[in-house]
Amino acid sequence: MSKLVLPATLLAVLLCPAEVLARDYGQRGTVFPVIERDLLEQIHSRLTHMERSGETARLNEDLKRRTIARVGRPDPVAGIVRASEARRWHFDPTITLAADIRGAKGELIHAAGTRVNPLDSVGLRADLLFLDGDDPDQLTWALKQDANAKLILMKGAPLELMKAQQRRFYFDQGGKLTERFGIRSVPARVRQQGRLLEVSEIALPPKRRTAQ
Repeated sequence: MSKLVLPATLLAVLLCPAEVLARDYGQRGTVFPVIERDLLEQIHSRLTHMERSGETARLNEDLKRRTIARVGRPDPVAGIVRASEARRWHFDPTITLAADIRGAKGELIHAAGTRVNPLDSVGLRADLLFLDGDDPDQLTWALKQDANAKLILMKGAPLELMKAQQRRFYFDQGGKLTERFGIRSVPARVRQQGRLLEVSEIALPPKRRTAQ
């Protein structure tokens, strides 16, 4: 008998309107009022307090100071040392295109998969000289080279050097160029030789010790 009652009861429940089954069970458990402020209100209140207390001005001044310091003396390139022996090798700048290169009108210039050497189109106009700007010997060596050479610092203060030497100085931010060319010590020179680049690390005479 019970086997017939259960399906009939279940059918009745499924067919009943939702309003018929709804009941007010009253309050269950403790209800607390919402006392947490809106997040945007908290942020606005915090910013207002920082503005009135002068904290915002202090933070802006600190950011400005740190930015100027980093521009004036960027973080040195890690792992680069003064050359103790000469090294020389060739670097092939040829790349394999991952996608088609097209002109302004959509014409195909180079198809994907083509090997392209940038030196075939644009030559290296001047030598690249890599140096430690805090090393007087390296600085003297670099300034004696071709006046058109690009001076690229691994360490030092480029703005101060530009003002003092009346030459433009660059900085290898993050060591991208030295990593690309495989340079491990400075001073170093990169110059074009045909369709290749010649990379040289130059060992300068040992630093002179001052008499004590």
